[in-house]
Amino acid sequence: MWRHLKFLFLLGALQAAGAYAFDPFVVKDIRIEGIQRTEAGTVFSYLPVKVGETMTDDKAAQAIRSLFATGFFQDVTLEVDGGVLIVTVQERPSISQIEINGAKEFNKDDLLKGLRSIGLSEGRIFDRGLIEKAEQELKRQYISRGRYSANVTTTSTPQERNRVAVKIDIVEGDVAKIRQISIIGSQVFKEKELLSLFKLETPGIMSWLNGNDQYSRQKLSADLETMRSHYLDRGYLEFTLDSTQVSITPDKRDVYITIGITEGPQFIVSDVKVAGEMLISEAEVLKLVKIKSGDIFSRTRLNESSKAISDRLGNEGYAFANINAVPEVDKEKRRVAFTFFLDPGRRVYVRRINVSGNTRTRDEVIRREMRQLEGGWYSADRITKSKQRVDRLGYFTDVNVETPSVPESTDQVDVNIDVKEKPTGNIVFGAGYGQAEGVILTTGVSQQNVFGSGNHLALQLNTSKLNRVVSLSFTQPYWTVDGVSRGFDVYKRTLDPSALSIGQYQTSTLGGQLRFGVPITESDTVLFGLGYESTSITTLADTPLRILDYVNTFGTQNTALLGTIGWARDSRDSAIYPTRGGIQRFNVESGLPGGTLQFYKIGYENQRFFPLTSDFVILLSGDIGYGAGLDGKPLPFFRNYYAGGVSSVRGFRTSTLTPKDSNGAPVGGSKKMIGKSEILFPIPGMRNDKSIRGSAFLDTGMTGEAYTFGEFRASAGLALAWVSPMGPFKISIAQPFRSQFGDVKERFQFQFGSQF
Repeated sequence: MWRHLKFLFLLGALQAAGAYAFDPFVVKDIRIEGIQRTEAGTVFSYLPVKVGETMTDDKAAQAIRSLFATGFFQDVTLEVDGGVLIVTVQERPSISQIEINGAKEFNKDDLLKGLRSIGLSEGRIFDRGLIEKAEQELKRQYISRGRYSANVTTTSTPQERNRVAVKIDIVEGDVAKIRQISIIGSQVFKEKELLSLFKLETPGIMSWLNGNDQYSRQKLSADLETMRSHYLDRGYLEFTLDSTQVSITPDKRDVYITIGITEGPQFIVSDVKVAGEMLISEAEVLKLVKIKSGDIFSRTRLNESSKAISDRLGNEGYAFANINAVPEVDKEKRRVAFTFFLDPGRRVYVRRINVSGNTRTRDEVIRREMRQLEGGWYSADRITKSKQRVDRLGYFTDVNVETPSVPESTDQVDVNIDVKEKPTGNIVFGAGYGQAEGVILTTGVSQQNVFGSGNHLALQLNTSKLNRVVSLSFTQPYWTVDGVSRGFDVYKRTLDPSALSIGQYQTSTLGGQLRFGVPITESDTVLFGLGYESTSITTLADTPLRILDYVNTFGTQNTALLGTIGWARDSRDSAIYPTRGGIQRFNVESGLPGGTLQFYKIGYENQRFFPLTSDFVILLSGDIGYGAGLDGKPLPFFRNYYAGGVSSVRGFRTSTLTPKDSNGAPVGGSKKMIGKSEILFPIPGMRNDKSIRGSAFLDTGMTGEAYTFGEFRASAGLALAWVSPMGPFKISIAQPFRSQFGDVKERFQFQFGSQF
């Protein structure tokens, strides 16, 4: 305060005294006194007079104002000594250190970072105004976390060399809980039903985890909008939110929320018309309208109709089409009619496609997935497909597409695609663990995006109780510019089923395969390949009779010339975090003439994702397989189907849901059928993390020599899937409720690491 008074006094004295302050004089020299940290050049730069110029009262006042305005000084005086202008300053102290005590709700480093953003940090000029601002900001942060009783106290201690130590003591206090939420005016819907729509809630079993029992203005606003949508989607066109009162008890521990509403009458849609510039037929537009005459009014369906029409015009190049649904309300009859006015605007084309965010992946890898072309008419559908195809590459954790208009142009847009890359390969020297397979030792190189080219390469050595595999795989997704893929596999696989009590024998397979994929549509690919395998069988002292009979008939050494043909369709909206669409695969594998094994296997898989809400997704999947021998030969026993395990029917031990021999060992079957239904949801508190997901599931399945209902087993439970930096991790807790005598149940199962 004294600094400001002194400043005003000096200005007043200089202006009032006029020539009495000092007579104008020619400055012979300028001397700066009192500076410690500030450079002399800084002071000189703010002076309105130089050596050799005339100093006046006005220039003196201007000099004082300018130096005070820098914020560096708390006192400034001007003196004259024989033509020498002496500028004496007293610098403000600097902050030597900032100490924060008592902060548990927030990380101290984050708090210091926030203080730095408002100009309060070590080495900066000490400013009491900033200290007060910091206190208010910290209190605001604690209030946002529901800690209304938080107290922030700041003390400053002078130190040597004109420095100040700042100490911030925080008493966080208790979190205020929502004790009651009341809705006044609800008649059509019960208060309990409306409150079930809210995320905010009174303390409960799960509230300690999700924090929904703590008041948040943002959450309340979202809940009120949810309630508004609930009414508007059920015909209550005149629903109004009259008042919202939030009160807190004097001890700042309990919060009470009272909401007043007026429901109004329910409206029925009486008529739907379209008008405006009709670039597509009226009949086609009306097909896109999802709300019809006689329906109860729904704002969601009204908005979906406008979006569907806008997207349809967007496919014709009208990127900025405006669809306005104008209502005609008849309050007496409680009817409402809508006219959709179409204003397509100007047709636009894409000037340029810009790719950003890719530091390893080549531009061409992303651009070849684009279905929207530069110089072509804008198409909302092609841009959406482009984003989905880039997303399905699996190289990125996030893919964003924007279509800004080109400056100073009315008929051009750019397509900006920004990606966030993730690691796509590792040099692996490590171990994994599967509950059934035990320790899985892994070493090798796996790279899904070799040198950013989009090619896949894997060289691995895996070993476990059941499987020991050495493999080399390579896939070139764009062998041709048309997207024909080519790849090969070379592998040696040793199978020891005795480790899982599947059978007392061992097989060793050496093989290779050349494969191709030919795209026939945006989401459909035809697959075919040709391979060769040589399998040797080793029998043991207690090898089951069925294995011995096979060896006696066909020998211990078998060869197979394998031909495969299949079809795959991938219509998922994302490979990272799918919410709609699905994957279908159909495959036929056959032992061709030229090998000793003559058989065929037919398989079909189907996964479908259906969005239930913005967070919850239904996943339905089925897997059916059928195999048989050719030319009177049986299906080789080591190519039988098995079921059970964390990736099959959960709750049962891996590969044990099959018929069993006289010794009780699973023998597999030539037929398989597995069905799954799941509700996928984000983990509470990790909603934005696309690498982890929870689910509630129902699994059922069987294997055998016939599709028999009595052979089906079933289980239900909870699961978690996490794509960790070290590899995929799956865990499930299941309760089998349909089983048979001899089934081995495993209610808790997990798997860490991938397998060949």
